[in-house]
Formats: sequence, C-alpha cells, structure tokens
Amino acid sequence: MRRKSAQPIGELLDSLFKSPNVARKIAEGSLPHVWREVTGESVAAATRQVRFVRGTLYVHVTSSIIRSELMMQREALVRSINKQLGVDLVQSVVVQ
Repeated sequence: MRRKSAQPIGELLDSLFKSPNVARKIAEGSLPHVWREVTGESVAAATRQVRFVRGTLYVHVTSSIIRSELMMQREALVRSINKQLGVDLVQSVVVQ
C-alpha cells in the first residue's frame, strides 16, 4: 500500500517519540541522569545504584545522613523527577 503524501522524517520521528510507550521507555533510560540533576552533585556522588522496577525508583546511597534526608523528601523527589521527565513514570522512591 502506498502513501499518497510524503512526510518529513523529522515529523515521523517526533510522532514516534511522543507515543506513550516509547516516551516511557526513553524516560526510564534517562532516570540516572535525571536523578543527578534533581538531587545535585553531592547526593549523586553518594549514590551507587539507581534502578527502576514497576513504578518504583530504588536508590542505593552510601551516606546515612544523605539517606535520612532523602527519606524525608521522597514525595517531593517523585514530583521533581516526574516533572523533569515530562512523564508520570515514578510512583515511589525507595532509598536504601
């Protein structure tokens, strides 16, 4: 089947990346970078692992002081991360 009108490749890629499933996968891949941007360099330096499983962001932090601070800010972190991603991806944050 032939298309009657040609579309620029840029428009096709934009529509592909804006589709919900693709946008969510791209957002998942950018979570470690977004974590660094949202929390700052000092927290990122103490972060050893960032992984995402079924709506929950698991973060392993080596400093007990930073861990305590992050535990108190979990809801704000969820809002900030989702705002930065542009997609409501993260439902909760578990700090280990």
